[in-house]
Amino acid sequence: MTRKKIQIKKIDKTTARQVTFSKRRRGLFKKAFELSTLCDADIALIVFSATGKLFEYASSRKIKGEVLHGMDIEELQKLEKVLEVGLSRVLETKGERFLEEITVLERKGAQLMAENQRLKQSSESISNICNSFDPPQDNDSSDTSLKLGLPFPK
Repeated sequence: MTRKKIQIKKIDKTTARQVTFSKRRRGLFKKAFELSTLCDADIALIVFSATGKLFEYASSRKIKGEVLHGMDIEELQKLEKVLEVGLSRVLETKGERFLEEITVLERKGAQLMAENQRLKQSSESISNICNSFDPPQDNDSSDTSLKLGLPFPK
């Protein structure tokens, strides 16, 4: 029983296209890992999605720190420099993301403060309107309560 051949063309449905992209990307990365393991090859793989998201794979055992025994001082220094540059890029991007998130949260906080102030003013104006329609009540007025029942001797 063989698989049905599919025609290679763009998938029209967005969700189906995204699912296919994810599955095939995982398969491609798995094949790259297998090739690097079986054939001891250094493999780099870069994939951009339709939305521009970057997916990457690098098999270099040097970067992972697995094969360092055959390297001389110069090669180790070059590797260290590459790793430092990569780490600085990661830290810079992480810092930018934090600043963006802080800015978004500050905007939301300002919006919530403005909304809170607006609601307070609305509540106060409603209270003032209600108080202006209610006549002031005197506590010194006469007792108008009604007591029913037989009088008890004192």
